[in-house]
Amino acid sequence: MLHINDLTYRIGPRLLFDQTTVAIASGHRVGLVGRNGSGKTTLFRMILGEISGDVGAIQIRKGMRVGTVAQEAPSGSDSLITTVLAADQELSELNARAETATEPQEIAEIHTRLADIDAQTAPARAARILAGLGFDDAAQNRGCTEFSGGWRMRVALASTLFARPDLLLLDEPTNHLDLEAALWLEGYLAAWQGTVVIISHDRTLLNKVVTQIIHLDECKLVRYTGGYDQFENARREKQNLDAKLRTKQIAERQKIEAFVDRFRYKASKARQAQSRVKMLERMEPIASAATEQTVTFDFPNPPPLPPPLITLEELDVGYEAGNPILRQLDLRIDMDDRIGLLGANGNGKSTLVKLLADRLQPMAGKIHKSSKLRIGYFAQHQTDELVIDQTPYDHAARAMPLAPMAKVRSHLGRFGFSGDKANTVCENLSGGEKARLLFALMSLESPHVLLLDEPTNHLDVDAREALVQALNTYDGAVILVSHDAHLLELSCDRLWQVGDGKVQPFDGDLSDYRKMLVEQRRDERRAQKGLQSAEAPKSNRKLQRQERAALRAETAELRKSVKTAEKQLEKLVIKRDQIEKTLSDPEIYNGSTAKLMELQVKLGDIKNQMATAEERWLEISDALEKAI
Repeated sequence: MLHINDLTYRIGPRLLFDQTTVAIASGHRVGLVGRNGSGKTTLFRMILGEISGDVGAIQIRKGMRVGTVAQEAPSGSDSLITTVLAADQELSELNARAETATEPQEIAEIHTRLADIDAQTAPARAARILAGLGFDDAAQNRGCTEFSGGWRMRVALASTLFARPDLLLLDEPTNHLDLEAALWLEGYLAAWQGTVVIISHDRTLLNKVVTQIIHLDECKLVRYTGGYDQFENARREKQNLDAKLRTKQIAERQKIEAFVDRFRYKASKARQAQSRVKMLERMEPIASAATEQTVTFDFPNPPPLPPPLITLEELDVGYEAGNPILRQLDLRIDMDDRIGLLGANGNGKSTLVKLLADRLQPMAGKIHKSSKLRIGYFAQHQTDELVIDQTPYDHAARAMPLAPMAKVRSHLGRFGFSGDKANTVCENLSGGEKARLLFALMSLESPHVLLLDEPTNHLDVDAREALVQALNTYDGAVILVSHDAHLLELSCDRLWQVGDGKVQPFDGDLSDYRKMLVEQRRDERRAQKGLQSAEAPKSNRKLQRQERAALRAETAELRKSVKTAEKQLEKLVIKRDQIEKTLSDPEIYNGSTAKLMELQVKLGDIKNQMATAEERWLEISDALEKAI
């Protein structure tokens, strides 16, 4: 479907792609990974035809529809459901023509095509996508202008998913989502029937959704099979193997050079020496693995304080007098707490964090804090508070007016701002670097509590891993809001669920939370269907049959995929059994060793294919179960 051939591209003197080639087959789900600034988003722009390469070509199969999320959030007074339905241009055009067409032949053609594209199920599909991304029935019928930019970006994502392009390009699709919507998106993309390429630093998404990883490294695109963990393991093994081969080659080269130096001028050995000189010339050096600068975080440990650090008693908090968002909170936070907050956006997670950070005052009840308590608070919007023409050193020095220069620079070095990087103006810092500067500034006074509200939006995978390690070695309390399930799982040992005006402990882990969300959505759909069935008079039985038909049509592709996956597994099982039967025959071991090895390699390949096919079958079956 997509072929990138000998692509070379520069931005000024900087080389992003150097004669790189890769192909993506139809139906594959691919994760595009690489360090921030390596050129991933630039590659998307090239695929979309917004910019052209200096050399080489990008080819997409003729007639393929390419879709991506618009950079600008939708606006206007149209309802969300209307906005999403309008994203399918063919559907909109056909509906418009159906209203004005008068010729019987044209009318027949229009309605035939509408049936072909499942037009009758379109409203239901659009509503399900919006619901999955956090919009209830009432919200779906409100105008776009009533929502904030982050929520409208969810509408843009819903529109792209609804349009069902042949090639879907997603650039950090979870950045505007909460954990609940991110978990829904994982399941939806895992069952995606077209081709999808995802730029993401969300390790969980890359492990659960994609079947291949394309790594952009040193201006080359290198493909790996499997999710992110498999990619990391394969890449590490390759680097270790290259290192061993390089060590062996260096030893061999030294041995040859010693022979040449010893016998170069000896007549009886001159020819042999000359032969070895040519051998050295032909010997291609094995490059050592590029040493990438590792991002580090090092939160300073605070002096111990007696428990509890913070206590809330029958506390109400909100933004409007008489209308609290959270009510009757009775909570306690100690030095060794690692707490992850769960709940959809708008339920009050950020409100609780702002309360603890003294950005909001309680409406009722009491909050008790240790007199010596110091709190560090991080939120993405704080990047707007950075002075763009000042450097990290300027910001830190202003916050530490009595500290000597060495102490200021030492603290910045804990977060990767050493040397010239500390003197780079904020305007020239990447999003991830600005986030690290905020980490540095919030921890200047060695806080006892870290309040982190979506800290990973601009961090790449390596930086997220560094953040996990830093939080796990930090001695204070951590309260974390994040859509990154990997970060929550590795950093938090307690979960609090925020919703319905309450904050209460969640008894279970993130796997249990996922299951609970699936069951809740299933119960909501069943309750809605039951309500509609109870309210509908007998005269609406035809409408009920149409709705059931619409659901069958909506899940037809998933059911077809389940059958295809089952057939593939059956074929692989037959092949495996045939080879194992051959290998069980003692005579095979008396024959050709090469043939025996070939059979063993084939058996290993088939077992790997079976594992992948079985995982795919489980994903699709799970998606089908959720849909019905």
